[in-house]
Amino acid sequence: MTAADRFVIEGGHPIGGEVIPSGNKNEALPLLAASLLAPGNVVIENVPRIRDVTTLIDLVRALGVSVDWSGEHTVTVDAGGLRESRPDAGLASEIRASFLLAAPLLARTGLAVLPRPGGDKIGRRRLDTHLLALRELGARITLDDAYYRLELTGRFRGAEVFLDEASVTGTETAVMAAATADGSTRLLNAASEPHVQGLCHALNAMGARIRGIGSNVLEIDGVRELRPARHRVGPDHIEVGSFVAVAAMTGGALRVREASTDHLRMIRLVFARLGVETLVEGTSLLVPAAQKRTIVSDVDGGIAKVDDAPWPGFPADLTPLALVLATQCEGTVLIHEKLFESRLFFVDSLIAMGARILLSDPHRALVIGPSRLHGATIVSPDIRAGMALIAAALAAGGRSVIRNVQQVDRGYERIDARLKALGARITRE
Repeated sequence: MTAADRFVIEGGHPIGGEVIPSGNKNEALPLLAASLLAPGNVVIENVPRIRDVTTLIDLVRALGVSVDWSGEHTVTVDAGGLRESRPDAGLASEIRASFLLAAPLLARTGLAVLPRPGGDKIGRRRLDTHLLALRELGARITLDDAYYRLELTGRFRGAEVFLDEASVTGTETAVMAAATADGSTRLLNAASEPHVQGLCHALNAMGARIRGIGSNVLEIDGVRELRPARHRVGPDHIEVGSFVAVAAMTGGALRVREASTDHLRMIRLVFARLGVETLVEGTSLLVPAAQKRTIVSDVDGGIAKVDDAPWPGFPADLTPLALVLATQCEGTVLIHEKLFESRLFFVDSLIAMGARILLSDPHRALVIGPSRLHGATIVSPDIRAGMALIAAALAAGGRSVIRNVQQVDRGYERIDARLKALGARITRE
């Protein structure tokens, strides 16, 4: 896989069969960071082999930490040799998850010098929530043009911390800091997404004392030190939603196995609003073939709306997929992306493919469907928009070329091979 890779897709063929979702990348990344809190072998199972994970592993290794792929999707981390407090600036600038190293480095070494993190270019992604939490728990923070310098004397100190927004990574940073703090922490307005819950459960297996998991109030009694443990990353609900959208758009029948269906309630509700039926069968989610794909208007006849929100609301990372799916549904729907001001700009590519979309402003798009999409040469701007454009190309008539697919590789494991196994005509060049 190189920066010059592209996907060539022949659209118009049903996508169906059986698929098992990868592990949740947004759980695996903070778990890799949290592994630095405990010397000894921390074993993380069901880790997706994607670019963001391998980049963070390279970052951690450069700090003196031993990280090995002990199985196809199992990583063993031993942070006993941690010796550095300055992650490699070049690698750190590639992924936003690099800032998750701040709390573990402070807890272990008393110092963390971090460059401004990278990641998707979907608008401003502030770090204020992370810094607020770390400061409340005792860290000292200075900032110059390129680096954050964080220092801690002794241990973090427990406190009541009210986050200024329910930030996922901000919550994860605060939880990691509070886990080994001196005293107790009460974390208010905490994020509660499945991957945040997974991190909390993993920390508890390592000896942390976290209560209120799954709620917006976390109570954490600090412990002197954490111990090695084993934890299995949960399935990626964003990937589940992505496969459901692709199957529904192309008319295929799909079974997503080991889908953790309890985490899919809002996703299923929103897809039902777009006229897509899904069924739960044990631990599997089924997408029947030949969906109606008729948008359900509001009870009073008003135009339907799909908007994202913090958990348990509809995930922002699935908004691009919902938008593309709506282009293949009968009716009109307003897509409202509330979190990132640049995430919807990829609709220009969809319009070039024949979609009828009115971009009202950076946060809202009106979609009128169904549209007959045709193949085009387009560029993937980020992980989720990239997957949405793949879905559009699979539903379109003719040949599409998608460039910059390394963005998609950051979040989806071997997506071309897995789609091909489901009937897609897709090649990587």
